[in-house]
Amino acid sequence: MKRIERNYYLKKLVNAEDNGLIKIITGVRRCGKSYLLNKIFYDYLINEEKIESENIIQLDLDKKENAIYLNSDELYKFLNSKINLKDRIYILLDEIQLVNNFESVLNSFIDYDNINIYVTGSNSKFLSKDIITEFRGRGYQISMYPLSFAEYYSAMNEDKYKAWQNYLMYGGMPFTLSLKGDNDKSNYLKNLFKEVYEKDIIDRYKLQKSDALENLISILASNIGSLTNPTKLFKIFEAKKINISNKTINSYINYLEESYLISRAERYDIKGKKFIDSPYKYYFTDLGLRNARLNFRQIEFTHLLENAIYNELVIRGYNVDVGIIEKVEKYDGKSVRKTYEVDFICNLGEEKIYIQSAYSLPNEEKFNQEKKSLENIDDSFKKVIIVNDILPKSKTEEGIIIMNVIDFMLDKNSLNI
Repeated sequence: MKRIERNYYLKKLVNAEDNGLIKIITGVRRCGKSYLLNKIFYDYLINEEKIESENIIQLDLDKKENAIYLNSDELYKFLNSKINLKDRIYILLDEIQLVNNFESVLNSFIDYDNINIYVTGSNSKFLSKDIITEFRGRGYQISMYPLSFAEYYSAMNEDKYKAWQNYLMYGGMPFTLSLKGDNDKSNYLKNLFKEVYEKDIIDRYKLQKSDALENLISILASNIGSLTNPTKLFKIFEAKKINISNKTINSYINYLEESYLISRAERYDIKGKKFIDSPYKYYFTDLGLRNARLNFRQIEFTHLLENAIYNELVIRGYNVDVGIIEKVEKYDGKSVRKTYEVDFICNLGEEKIYIQSAYSLPNEEKFNQEKKSLENIDDSFKKVIIVNDILPKSKTEEGIIIMNVIDFMLDKNSLNI
């Protein structure tokens, strides 16, 4: 298997140099954080910035030979002994959460102008809210995701259409690329989901395993891209005679988000220019983990396509919401208020793009249905329909762009049109 460079994240690490903060790489388990720091970034420092190896202090803290440094005093003494204030120094620490009182150690070196500190940490300790509380404004978070399809495909020796089907099925966890058989990939992802579930949720929040939590995860996995909220979920549990409160449901969802397992997209009223408090849509950070949770039994490619597009947009740095637009239309002489759904509203600086996800456009009726929502938006921002059908990029008379999802995924500039 070819090495996957993860250049998007490497650039983020490089751009964060000398910002005076502790650089913290976060993301769902096994998405490649350690490899990014210890191999890709290390090689960059050696080969591109010409940093001498003795000026890169690198520790993998979950290795047995480094167990002594899990004591914060020992770690401090070790780092201090390696620092030469005349040179640029890079401290790369993997699994920093294993060190007791690690914050005081890192904060001891942060004020040196010549020192850059980069760390990774396991989600069982190092969730996004911990970065706010533990580092008190001195941490800079770099969020990492599983492989994008472009990264995945760059390492594969197979037809891009076959690769796309495999990506929708097994997701972008890097280790899956080294596994040959479907059974090996399935078992790996099932075990990884169990690890995320037990260590990042059950152990982290000191919960008891329960039917309610198990059911909640399965419901969210079964309904990716569907509108929901604690009240709707409560009614489902009530019908199943499972005793759980709205508050507990909301807490469980927050735990899943904090573990980087799912992401929430809020609803935005395009015409009214305001956010709608509820319901929301939830997407899985990795489709392989989502499918593994359901034992690879519910493979609805329409929903997987929507989830994959959402993840790609987030990876590219867009703030992604789901939109609605209300319009009064005449039916049989009567005025009727109709609500149209817009799959994604993507914002990046001053750029805004409206996107519809469509698995197939087999006929004119389906095409008109998909573009109707976009046609009802009366501003001049880009409007795009991304489809799974194999077709060339085109533009309608109304200016709506139609493009194939693989072309969208493989070209990072595909929306710059």
